[in-house]
Amino acid sequence: MPDGNKFDKTHSIRFEISMAFMLTMVGTFGLCLIINLLFMENFYVQNKREAILEAYKSIDTAISSGDIASIEFDLELRRICERYDIEMIVLDGDSRTVKASTSNAELLAKILWENMINPSSGDFVIENRTVLDVGENYTLQMDEDRSTGRQYLEMWGIVGNGNLVLVRSTLESIKDNVTISNTFMTYVGIIAIVAGSIVILYISKRVTDPIKRLYYISDDMKKLNFEAKYEAQGTYHNEIDALGENMNELSETLETTIKELKNANIALKHDVDKKEQIDEMRKEFLSNVSHELKTPIALIQGYAEGLKEGVNDDEESKNFYCEVIMDEANKMNIMVKKLLTLNQLEFGNDSANMDRFDIVEMISNYIKSAELLAKQKDVTIKFDEYDPIFVWGDEFKIEEVLQNYYSNALNHIDGEKIVEIKLVKKINKVRVSVFNTGKPIPADSIGHIWEKFYKVDKARTREYGGSGVGLSIVKAIMESMHQDYGVINYDNGVEFYFELETK
Repeated sequence: MPDGNKFDKTHSIRFEISMAFMLTMVGTFGLCLIINLLFMENFYVQNKREAILEAYKSIDTAISSGDIASIEFDLELRRICERYDIEMIVLDGDSRTVKASTSNAELLAKILWENMINPSSGDFVIENRTVLDVGENYTLQMDEDRSTGRQYLEMWGIVGNGNLVLVRSTLESIKDNVTISNTFMTYVGIIAIVAGSIVILYISKRVTDPIKRLYYISDDMKKLNFEAKYEAQGTYHNEIDALGENMNELSETLETTIKELKNANIALKHDVDKKEQIDEMRKEFLSNVSHELKTPIALIQGYAEGLKEGVNDDEESKNFYCEVIMDEANKMNIMVKKLLTLNQLEFGNDSANMDRFDIVEMISNYIKSAELLAKQKDVTIKFDEYDPIFVWGDEFKIEEVLQNYYSNALNHIDGEKIVEIKLVKKINKVRVSVFNTGKPIPADSIGHIWEKFYKVDKARTREYGGSGVGLSIVKAIMESMHQDYGVINYDNGVEFYFELETK
């Protein structure tokens, strides 16, 4: 991997945070301005329509109830007209002015009559007159005064007992208000963006400075320099300060671990001195092998010489001699294979391949495959049904442990001739036990059964062809995986067990 710093060309996180906030502010302001430009004028017009309609209905109600001449009606009408910049006039059936909110009542009366008689001509009517709404007793329209060119929103109609009403408001004020509002909003937005940018730059600096310090600390840690430590600023602590404390703890842990590794390296060098002990183990191994192979070699040699010298000439005797030779050779082959397996386990050349597997399925499959061995010895195998139990271990080696326990149980079976395999769940573990009926292991032998070539009953072991290393292989396998194993004596038999982790 190149030694160059792969972070040389990265962007500043402070710059990214500031730009993100600024763009958000500018985008929000621009969106608000666009909405104002597109919809504010229509909103004002709609508001003006509602005000004109309210004034028109107030006049209609007052005329119908006879309150048009009251002081309360005058005050209410003045309030509406002043608030919404509305002009109005009410005429009776003889074209006499009943109420007017402006001194220019004569002009409003002419406009009212032109709308009533012929709205498409006259001195005061626009060519592009637009009718917006037509009610039961009113018409709402938008038109333009020919003489001034100003646009108006008008509502006229007949109310009460034939009274003519005109209510109108200029649209020029709406456009002016919209323009003023947008201009003011632009100024406020610019000021807000400038002020917000300054605040964001300050806040982003407060946020990114601790991150920058953490970056420098991690860079020192990469170089195995654990002296730099993160120090929180002030009494208020946030997630970044918590991360800094974790970095400090990680730095101390790494420093301690490296020291331990160096000490372990020194200890490893001292282990070289144990070479003499390993040589001694090899000598012991060779001595045991020569002792165990002495008997089968002597038998093979004796029967082979008998065949050569023709001690017995009958065919049955020759076949017997050959079977003995073949049987002893097979025992030697099995013993050598087991010794090689044990040797690899003890010297650490055959490491465990840890995997997660279903122990129930493995036991069930093995019982089926070894069913013939049980039938040959008229043995009853008991194994209850269990739900799947997943464990951690080397499946191949665990099956070899089970095979050694199983064959050991068949070879030492007695009494009721029952072999029972059980699973017992424990905390984060499961115990697998293989029980066989028969004689218990003598108390003086139970501590030695895991030793190589140790045989409780040498005559019986010789009878079934045992090598005396099966349980030693079990011991080596279970210890390589750091799991518990053992044996329990009962009055009616013996139980061997091993344990595996489930998590």
